Amino acid sequence: MTPITEVEGRRVPLTNLEKVLYPETGFTKAELVHYYATTADVLLPHLRDRAVSFLRYPDGPGGQVFFTKNVPPGTPEWVTTAEVPRSSADSPARMVVLQDLPSLVWAANLVTEFHTHQWLVRTPAEADRLVFDLDPGAPATIVQCCEVALWLRERLAADGIEAYPKTAGSKGLHLLAAVFGASSERTSEYAKALAVEAERALPRLVVHRMTRSLRPGKVFVDWSQNAARKTTATPYTLRARHAPLVSAPVTWDEVAECGAPGRLEFQAEDIAPRLRDHGDLLAPLLDPDRAVRLPGRTT
Repeated sequence: MTPITEVEGRRVPLTNLEKVLYPETGFTKAELVHYYATTADVLLPHLRDRAVSFLRYPDGPGGQVFFTKNVPPGTPEWVTTAEVPRSSADSPARMVVLQDLPSLVWAANLVTEFHTHQWLVRTPAEADRLVFDLDPGAPATIVQCCEVALWLRERLAADGIEAYPKTAGSKGLHLLAAVFGASSERTSEYAKALAVEAERALPRLVVHRMTRSLRPGKVFVDWSQNAARKTTATPYTLRARHAPLVSAPVTWDEVAECGAPGRLEFQAEDIAPRLRDHGDLLAPLLDPDRAVRLPGRTT
């Protein structure tokens, strides 16, 4: 019989809790569900009112890994869903929106990474996040990503934009900022212009194009994640990697002092102590009074 747990008055089935998802560490599905449930206070605000894509890995990262964007079969009726625009040639998609703890626990039972857009479901035509995905090409590592992040931080500050860093939970670094008043297209244009500027300022370190042959030893500043159709790993999500790594917010001091890749690698067990020490380092992103307009035109 499938175990049922009650979460805030909702009955949520939990399956195969003893399954080991990460053989390298012995991390089980029960531990994954527990991680998401106990991190909900900081995770849910970054999920709320955003359509979520699931990168599912039900048998662990070594098994089948696949994206689920449409509402999965069997989704409880009490889980919020929303119509999400796609290209003008396609009809809207219906996607999950994780608004509360029961919905989060239900989604955790699917074994998933959470990925969200840079806009809210109620205002899909307006971006509320600016994101840079800093992706190192070997032999570059997150250490070089930190160098680029510090440059971008200063450049964004010159435009009145405050950036906040988090690890990708894989090998790179993400920079996020709260914005308003611009479309995803305009936000992408602005992000691309800064990526090009970074390449000019740091030509031995940065590339702004995805071309694989250009990337060894450099940091790809991926500005394209600002496109309306794109999603980025949500803060605090677990990743389908060799270990239960987390896309974890970090301080700028940690970025500046990163001398080895392992310095900015955090697993599920590391997050509770970090929350006690720092709280949610990305909380300012949730304050509408901290959001700023992009410089220049805002179409």
